[in-house]
Amino acid sequence: MSIESEAAYLDRVLTMEVGRCTEAAAVAASTMIGRGDKEGADHAAVVALRDAFNKLEIDGTVVIGEGERDEAPMLYIGEKVGSGHGPKVDIALDPLEGTTLTAKAMANALAVVAMAQHGTLLHAPDTYMDKIAIGPGYPKGVVDLDAPVEENILSLAKAKGAPPGEITLCVLDRTRHAPIIAGARKVGARVNMISDGDVAGVFHTTEPATGIDLYVGRGGAPEGVLAAAALRCVGGQMQGRLHFRSDDERERADRAGITDLNRKYDLKELASGDVFFAATGVTNGTMLDGVRWERDLVHTHTIVMRSKTGTVRYIRAHTRRNGGDIL
Repeated sequence: MSIESEAAYLDRVLTMEVGRCTEAAAVAASTMIGRGDKEGADHAAVVALRDAFNKLEIDGTVVIGEGERDEAPMLYIGEKVGSGHGPKVDIALDPLEGTTLTAKAMANALAVVAMAQHGTLLHAPDTYMDKIAIGPGYPKGVVDLDAPVEENILSLAKAKGAPPGEITLCVLDRTRHAPIIAGARKVGARVNMISDGDVAGVFHTTEPATGIDLYVGRGGAPEGVLAAAALRCVGGQMQGRLHFRSDDERERADRAGITDLNRKYDLKELASGDVFFAATGVTNGTMLDGVRWERDLVHTHTIVMRSKTGTVRYIRAHTRRNGGDIL
């Protein structure tokens, strides 16, 4: 397929097809909401997502997945998906972002996928990443990963034209983030602590209605790439730096081709090229409603975004059951 043909195919088809993939994963995971089985919920989402990918006319490679090949039976890093006859694309995914949230029927569980041209998504190893992210509409460089959280909040408040007390910081509720939380409260900012959902935390900065202005903290590096894909689509800002806890994690970085272990990545280094991002709510959340079953219908709520056009689509789908086959 020529470069021109690949671009046309991406334009015509993949924007919506990525959303269909997350819908399939979310519907499968929804059958496990509140059942206390986070592994079972994740497995259901993985199986459905892999099946959806393999219906697409793409030559896809999973670059952010469920772990390395020996550790993950499906959708592992390096796995090939799709028919193998379409455009070459890299795929970052989290079939169920919030396995514990799903098991406990808590808010903001999502099925998430990013897809981009081959070679344009960072092959982040399964390590931690220090992150800072804001949504669109701010001058470049208004926040910096290496600056104290107090300084970043004051800078963001100035750019927003609001007092620091009107800035809301989102952070994972972890002991390691106590200094961040204390710093934010020192300058009077609000702090929204979340129990899980590293992608969702960054993702919420893309939509002003969520009230989240800034995300700061240490979370999964693969989740960082997924979040960066969403921000690329709306023009947000993000920086990240890998954080290693062991020699094994450094070896993972080496296998991923990363040589500068202290590099501070900006948004376009995490996710470049023409990026597609989709997320479907599994449980009800701040931005997306969860899957709802009603007699012979299943209702889904999905967001689909594309970096090239800046288009953001919210899709509410009502799909009829068909002999147990949904979507």
